[in-house]
Amino acid sequence: MGSVASYFGQLCGGEEKKEEERHLRANDRPFNLSYNYANNAIKTSKYNIFSFLPCNLFEQFRRLANAYFLFLMLLQLIPQVSSLSWFTTAVPLILVLSMTAVKDASDDIVSRNCNLKNKYLNNSVLGQKTVTMSRLKEHCFLLILYHLRVVACTADANLSLSGEVRCEPPNNRLDKFKGTLTLDGQTYSLDNDKVLLRGCTLRNTEWCFGVVVFGGPDTKLMQNSGKTTFKRTSIDHLMNVLVLCIFGFLASMCTVLAIGNGIWEVREGSVFTVFLPRDEGVNAALSSFLSFWSYVIILNTVVPISLYVSVEIIRLGNSFYIDWDRKMYYPKNDTPAQARTTTLNEELGQIKYIFSDKTGTLTQNIMTFNRCSINGKAYGEQVDFSWNRLADPKFMFHDYSLVETVREGNLEAQAFFRLLALCHTVMPEEKKEGELYYQAQSPDEGALVTAARNFGFVFRSRTPETITAVEMDRSVTYELLAVLDFNNVRKRMSVIVRSPEGKVTLFCKGADTIIFERLHPSCNKLKEITIGHLNLLGATAVEDKLQDGVPQTIEQLAKADIKIWVLTGDKQETAENIGYSCNMLREEMRDIFVVAANTAEGVKEEGMVALGGLLTSVRSCTPFLLYCSQAFALEKNLQMELLRTACMCQTVICCRVTPLQKAQVVQLVKKYKQAVTLAIGDGANDVSMIKAAHIGVGISGQEGMQAVLSSDYSFAQFRYLQRLLLVHGRWSYLRMCKFLRYFFYKNFTFTFVHFWYAFFCGFSAQTVYDEWFITLYNLVYTALPVLGLSLFDQDVNDRWSFQYPQLYTPGQLNLYFSKKAFVRCMLHSCYSSLILFFIPWAAIYDTVRDDGKDIADYQSFALLAQTCLLVVMNVQLCLDTDYWTAVNQFFVWGSLAAYFAVTFTMYSNGMFLIFTSSFPFIGTARNSLNQPNVWLTIFLTSLLCILPVVAFRFILIQLRPTINDKVRHKVRKEALPAPTPRRPPARRISTRRSGYAFSHSQGYGDLVTSRKFLQRLPLWSRQAPFTQTDSPLAQNQPQHYRTIAEEPEESQSP
Repeated sequence: MGSVASYFGQLCGGEEKKEEERHLRANDRPFNLSYNYANNAIKTSKYNIFSFLPCNLFEQFRRLANAYFLFLMLLQLIPQVSSLSWFTTAVPLILVLSMTAVKDASDDIVSRNCNLKNKYLNNSVLGQKTVTMSRLKEHCFLLILYHLRVVACTADANLSLSGEVRCEPPNNRLDKFKGTLTLDGQTYSLDNDKVLLRGCTLRNTEWCFGVVVFGGPDTKLMQNSGKTTFKRTSIDHLMNVLVLCIFGFLASMCTVLAIGNGIWEVREGSVFTVFLPRDEGVNAALSSFLSFWSYVIILNTVVPISLYVSVEIIRLGNSFYIDWDRKMYYPKNDTPAQARTTTLNEELGQIKYIFSDKTGTLTQNIMTFNRCSINGKAYGEQVDFSWNRLADPKFMFHDYSLVETVREGNLEAQAFFRLLALCHTVMPEEKKEGELYYQAQSPDEGALVTAARNFGFVFRSRTPETITAVEMDRSVTYELLAVLDFNNVRKRMSVIVRSPEGKVTLFCKGADTIIFERLHPSCNKLKEITIGHLNLLGATAVEDKLQDGVPQTIEQLAKADIKIWVLTGDKQETAENIGYSCNMLREEMRDIFVVAANTAEGVKEEGMVALGGLLTSVRSCTPFLLYCSQAFALEKNLQMELLRTACMCQTVICCRVTPLQKAQVVQLVKKYKQAVTLAIGDGANDVSMIKAAHIGVGISGQEGMQAVLSSDYSFAQFRYLQRLLLVHGRWSYLRMCKFLRYFFYKNFTFTFVHFWYAFFCGFSAQTVYDEWFITLYNLVYTALPVLGLSLFDQDVNDRWSFQYPQLYTPGQLNLYFSKKAFVRCMLHSCYSSLILFFIPWAAIYDTVRDDGKDIADYQSFALLAQTCLLVVMNVQLCLDTDYWTAVNQFFVWGSLAAYFAVTFTMYSNGMFLIFTSSFPFIGTARNSLNQPNVWLTIFLTSLLCILPVVAFRFILIQLRPTINDKVRHKVRKEALPAPTPRRPPARRISTRRSGYAFSHSQGYGDLVTSRKFLQRLPLWSRQAPFTQTDSPLAQNQPQHYRTIAEEPEESQSP
């Protein structure tokens, strides 16, 4: 109720006082309600039943086109201005508003339903006691964040909670929290270390007390949600400019016709006043002014009212194609591709730069223990682990001799696996006897512990002081003395343990170069002494395999002139190796430039050297740049050097990059290169990069769904990216451009005929068409054919798109729709309108019927002109269509049939008798369309409009064929290319030495030894306060998709 009271307080004019401190008392609801804090209700939907209509109409009329047509409809209510009935504008406007309102309502209902599914403890009130089935040690305070925040207090025997909490007001800072808890006269501090964020798991605890501190919109989650940036395509930005230009062009045409009306009234108007008397007080100047607004109404079709709705329908249809594509469905995880937005489809056909993460995006992020070296001997062949009852059934290793070595009691081998079983921060979970589940900080750490488990050294459990392992079926408990954790500086990890025999041992894992390179030269003697005590037990080979099809996908995208940058947190050596594995780098490449200085001056010098090498390079191979100093390269004075140098290379790999630096690199290219960018990743550290790019793609992998939830498109494997861009993206861009060109052509042609007719009707604002034809032209007669073109057309099929990735390049250059293409559409429309007006006008001038009766009247001319217009528009559409389907045929022929059916119906005697004033064209259709000269005029007009287009396109193909023309010519002569068989990626044998993986986050050593979560306490005998042990969120079932059988590998597209 607090939020409601606050709302009405603001509504009545009261100023909201800024909160400086939050003060709460446990189990004292009246005290807490007195502060009017927000409750736990969260509202993400925009409308309710009462506010939908006014709010939605307000939002829609904020669009310039909708507001413009509302203004026109009001003008049409003025008899002195309008020569058209009100319904010619009202019907299209109401239809457009209704369709948009239905879409907005549907989206809001979906948002509301999602909100209801995720609602948790909606009726909780600040300060109310909330008990969860978790047990904490005394004086251990915890903040839980999930639509509410809970502070845990001392667990006493009576389940009473009477403390006071004073803390900071709601804010979006996730790294800081300040507050105090007063309990039983003692004050305890609350800080960020006592926060358990959403998605974390509290283990080895049974219950806790809690007090709601922040609820609903005050929670950290909602404070950080913010407003999602609305991404718009380059075509959208161009459309905004073109619509403004169209308004200016409309105003200029109306001005010319208004001036013409004034001149005509002065010179010729007096002759007609005998039988067309002027209204009192109306002179030539006033008539010219009224004529201006009359022509604004008549020529309104030049402004595309239905354009935005049509564009949304086209985008929605192309989004469904992505969702339904079986070749982008991953059956292993039951994960289909998903278009999470419907506004960016055509932008997929214009990508110039791709920014990709490495781990989990290019690789599987599943570490496998493949080989090892112990005491100078290498091992690695298929092994049967059935002898070990605690072995992981999914683990595979390829050397049985190592098993024999371990089982024979080899001290070096056993010490090797003992290290792997003890030196880590893995958390074990054993739900049933023998069924162990490891929660590891990183996949490689989990792989090493799993390997030790299978070879007989099983990590079983841990406490803050001990580690328990089963060594060759013998349980051994080690005392944990210290954990030297892994972090960005150390890049290694060590533990000090005491065995049951009292022997103290230091176990360390990491690269030897990482350890020794930090020793000062004066420590060489100490180094030699240390080597004598620090025995090298062995080396491990943990592999993170590439995903299927990654090298082939990168090769295809490179052929499409798409530049790929890999942004990874790994060190230089690992980044370079992954470049070779993905075919981004090849052995024949000689121009490899590395920028790895540790100072800004050094980065500048190395960057200048690389730039000079790029400018003077004469080798045929593509240069490659490796940046390892992003912290300095992204400084303001070095940004442009980085950009200029990197953009001259086909391949760029940036290593040791933080999540923020990933976003900065994307924004740098996005800002200065004016190119469309795409970012793809799979983890939370890629979210900033995904949001910064024009298009964000999330991969649903091993690192959760954060990247997917922040993305515009998502799928399960990197290889699907080539189909998303080269097929769906290219088709969407091609269809959208064809739609826009044809849409402007048909509307401008329709409007220009009115313009020419004004010179023959005394600039009186008389329409050249029937009013009902004006109303139905865009809504019925030409709507479905152009939608069929925009939803089903394709120049070549998907296999030819893969065979010739160069087909993608026109989209990067904006060749299909631009300002020049718009001007060409206007010129084409101008020519067609001249033919469509003057040929029918000349043909029907002084024309008689076969029986000698005169048919040179206004109604017959209007019918002939609009029939010629509709026929020419449909023939032009047929010329633009490259791929015919039954739906296209039905729409084209159906629109013509609908036109003639509606025309004969509206021009019939019955309609005239029922609605005399609305249907004055009685008998015009049957009296005109039964004459041969009328059909000859229609044929001649269509021929003169279409023949120059065909001739121009034929000459252009012969003299300047595009890549599309060349490929389509091959399609007609050659058979369909067979799908390229999958081949295993060629392994590159490298002499480079691998090092320990680079990480951005510190390990869990402090947590392991903190005594806060891992200590097992005896269960209380009392009954649990809550009988429901799982939250509603935990009970939600995942979404299941219908299983689709994937095609055999040999039949898939390359």
